[in-house]
Amino acid sequence: MLLEPGRSVAVVELSVPLEALPDSQVESGSPLAGAVALTEVGGVEVGVWEHTPGVSTDVEVDEVFVVLSGRATIDFTDGSAPALVVGPGSIVRLAEGQTTRWTVTETLRKVYIA
Repeated sequence: MLLEPGRSVAVVELSVPLEALPDSQVESGSPLAGAVALTEVGGVEVGVWEHTPGVSTDVEVDEVFVVLSGRATIDFTDGSAPALVVGPGSIVRLAEGQTTRWTVTETLRKVYIA
């Protein structure tokens, strides 16, 4: 793990390997995404996730995240919540099974707890 007790990680500068999303998840553009797990606390993973501009869909896991940089609109395509516009400083709670559409307009980087 990158984040050991008594240590810190500069997550804004952390290199996150990005890959193309599966065609079945891409609605427009050519977004790339990737994640780096930092540590585990009480059986819960903490990491950094990044998504480049484009529109993609996902089925969510139980998660709380804080946006570090970038901008996006998250539409809940299952009707479970109203659309959210997120940017630096936004904190969001997602529930397992929610279906979402991410319209990323500026590369989004978040710290997640899931």
